[in-house]
Amino acid sequence: MFASKQTGFFYDPAFNDDIPKGAVEISAEAHAELLAGQGAGQVIGWGDDGYPRLEVAPAPSAEQLATVERAWRDVQLAGTDSVVARHRDELEEVSKTSLTAEQYAELQAYRRKLRDWPEGAQFPLKDHRPIAPPWLAESLQ
Repeated sequence: MFASKQTGFFYDPAFNDDIPKGAVEISAEAHAELLAGQGAGQVIGWGDDGYPRLEVAPAPSAEQLATVERAWRDVQLAGTDSVVARHRDELEEVSKTSLTAEQYAELQAYRRKLRDWPEGAQFPLKDHRPIAPPWLAESLQ
């Protein structure tokens, strides 16, 4: 097995006729260890000698974290849309509502916190996500 720092790829001479100049030979065991480490969250880096090595993956940037947290927030809002719509429909029909007035107010407060969260000082820290009312999970089923 060969590894090329220039291309960042591995080449097996049994399948690859064109192995880049400067590629270094590594054992099958070393290749397997690199792939296993990559599967466990590490990244493959390259030494000055051209040999691949496992490295700690860099922490995500603030922009990447914000993108992930906005996506999470959007899923939470979309997931509660049906609960809001059902409650409003029940009110319009003047029938018994699935939520109490207090629960509906809690739900709308939670949704407001979700919308406002990206402007908060703790955004995009996952540990500071708005917390759903405890009864909400049951209503979403």
